[in-house]
Amino acid sequence: MVAATPSPKSSGSIRRIVAASLVGTTIEWYDFFLYGSAAALVFNSLFFPSSDPLVGTLLAFLTYAVGFAARPLGGIVFGHYGDKIGRKKLLVLSLLMMGGATFAMGLLPTHASIGVWAPILLTVLRLVQGFALGGEWGGAVLLVSEHGGDERRGFWASWPQSGAPGGNLLATGVLALLAAVQSDEAFLAWGWRIPFLLSGILVMIGLWIRISVEESPVFLEAQRKSAEAAAQGAKEQPPVVEVFRRSWREVLLAIGTRFGENISYYILTAFLLVYVTVHLEMSKSDALNAVLIGSAVHFVTIPLWGALSDRLGRRPVTLIGAVGMAAWAFGFFALLDTKSFPVIVLAVTLGLLLHGAMYGPQAAFISELFDTKVRYSGASMGSQLASIIGGALAPLIAVELLKDYGSSVPISVYLCFASLVTAATVWVAKETRGRDLTKDGLDRSVPAPRAATVKDSVPLGR
Repeated sequence: MVAATPSPKSSGSIRRIVAASLVGTTIEWYDFFLYGSAAALVFNSLFFPSSDPLVGTLLAFLTYAVGFAARPLGGIVFGHYGDKIGRKKLLVLSLLMMGGATFAMGLLPTHASIGVWAPILLTVLRLVQGFALGGEWGGAVLLVSEHGGDERRGFWASWPQSGAPGGNLLATGVLALLAAVQSDEAFLAWGWRIPFLLSGILVMIGLWIRISVEESPVFLEAQRKSAEAAAQGAKEQPPVVEVFRRSWREVLLAIGTRFGENISYYILTAFLLVYVTVHLEMSKSDALNAVLIGSAVHFVTIPLWGALSDRLGRRPVTLIGAVGMAAWAFGFFALLDTKSFPVIVLAVTLGLLLHGAMYGPQAAFISELFDTKVRYSGASMGSQLASIIGGALAPLIAVELLKDYGSSVPISVYLCFASLVTAATVWVAKETRGRDLTKDGLDRSVPAPRAATVKDSVPLGR
């Protein structure tokens, strides 16, 4: 008897799954990005007091980087169990861990109250955040990728990607509102705690939505086949071992694909707050509002880039973003240096548009690189290893370059180089668009272009 291949979900069902992944991912990124914004604005003085503002900021960003260091470990652990017991259960756990750590940050005493224990406790909670987020990304994009059909996977899988700017939009928006209605003294004294404590409410909402979704049919079919093979005496290696044995090239491709995207995002958002407020000596509100506006545009356009990758392929769209970012690296800081708020908004928005071209197709591309039995592990490991050498170090390197040279030119060169690494990686990669995720082994051929239909032009219904 031949088992039926799992069929794609109906449009209504896939929308519910996309909504659940998007809401949960947005909340987790809100928690993670909230730390980055606070590190740039308040943690330097509250937890790492120093006579030099850039030194205090550098120390704050070191704990920011610690969160990234924990992400690969989270990716390995969550990936292993996600490939063994399912995507949904691990996504619920990651949301609980992230929300709990963020809420606890809002209750922490500062350096003035308990001395060195303040940054130590902050670092421990940041490790928990990073561990949880390491398992979140892979599970969220796989749940959507494996529920949807092959032809529109780029579009559907790009929605959880919008959770990153969505979370940044939410975190920056709350901080911008508080900065606007409070004095600097009140914000430093207690106002900064409010966004962290709000995480408790957001996590409850996210859990209610996430628990309602169904497990991936592609995973359930793979699990059934594994059970049958085990009953016949076959032994399987742990997913992590299988990834390193059979899919190490795909892991390297995932790392290279994410390298420039990851670095550019944290320079355009987290480091920008430092550059505008410390180097250019502009107000916190100007910096936060620029990121706020840019993130709103970013949120809306990421799915458009994902949809375009369904028509043109993952590689061409990613190359548009990577090559464009390499060139924009120099124009970006030139516009910031005008100290004109509208021009700064333009610089951030155009930068995030180019970032979206790399980020939108990424979920589908990385999901399509791996077979179902190791997909959670492979996607998580590739993604989170890139976060260590990319996003974790980006603000630190940028701050150090600014401190040493007092100029944005070395930072532009760094950003340009990172973007070209991603361009080179994607250039040598094979196209994955249209892969059947129910089958093992990547079909390396490029699918024939598909004619546009009226249905395709209405992505989310009426």
